[in-house]
Amino acid sequence: MGAQRQHIERVACCVRRKDELRQQHIGRLLLRAQRAFSVRAIKKLRVRGHEGLSLAHTALLSNLDLQGTRITTLAERVGVTKQAIGHLVQDLEQKGYIARTADPDDRRATSITFTDAGWQFLRDAHQVKRELEAEYTATLGEEGMLALRSLLTTLLEREDQISHDQDAADIV
Repeated sequence: MGAQRQHIERVACCVRRKDELRQQHIGRLLLRAQRAFSVRAIKKLRVRGHEGLSLAHTALLSNLDLQGTRITTLAERVGVTKQAIGHLVQDLEQKGYIARTADPDDRRATSITFTDAGWQFLRDAHQVKRELEAEYTATLGEEGMLALRSLLTTLLEREDQISHDQDAADIV
């Protein structure tokens, strides 16, 4: 009975370690941090009157160029189909944040632009971002926040280089 119990305890310990590794790997930590930031931002935006916005809505709005963006470009940036982005565009259009206009460079294409409510959202979102960064700075300290920003920038620059190199290799 003692050997069986020891075996069960070893297996349980191994399972816990694997689960800890699964839950705590850097990709998951980055994803959790990004999601926590986004959820807190949406809550703060709702207090400012931006009711009914989801993470998908804010992803679209954050990828919209100030002068307007084509639907196909938005779909690529957000990483969804044109149909999916079309549904989000329709929803945000009904909420009054964006409008469809004819693309000035190609009248067959549709450009998505901010409305007055969309511009207000941008101003509020900028203020919320500043508030959240101030809270993070209070938690991490000035040096910690600078280090975090620097390290994340380094990682993203490296990822951009890897992506660029792979794209170049695909062309050759």
